Amino acid sequence: MNKLPHQYPFLFIDRVVEVVPGKSALGYKYISNNDWFLISQNGTMPFGLIIEALAQLSAYAAAENNENSLGLLSSIKNASREGDVHAGDRLDLFFEVIRFKKGFLFGTGTASVNGNKIAKADIGIYISH
Repeated sequence: MNKLPHQYPFLFIDRVVEVVPGKSALGYKYISNNDWFLISQNGTMPFGLIIEALAQLSAYAAAENNENSLGLLSSIKNASREGDVHAGDRLDLFFEVIRFKKGFLFGTGTASVNGNKIAKADIGIYISH
C-alpha cells in the first residue's frame, strides 16, 4: 500500500491482487459490521466511498516504479450506482486505463459484489512526482 498516503479509516482497499502498469489494477475491500461508514439505517456502504475506493485503486494502475509519486484525484465523470454493498460482502474493484498522457491518467473503474456490478465511474488522476 505504498502508493497511497491513506491510512485507516480512509483507506478503502484491503488488497491489490494484480497490477499491469499503465493498463489495469484489480483489488478488493471486505465490508465488515465494524466499518465506521455502516452507520446508516440500511447498513450499506455509501456510494461516494465506493467511488473513492475505485479512485484509490486507479493510483495502482498508474504504478510507476518511482516510490515518491502520488496519485491525486482530478475528475469523476459518469458515475452510476447499480446496487448496494452490505456488511459481509467483498467489494471487488477493477480499474482499466484508457489514456495516460503528460502525467494524467484516465480510465474506468468498476465495483462488483459476487459478480454483480455495483458501481462504475470514469476517473482521472494526476500523478505528481
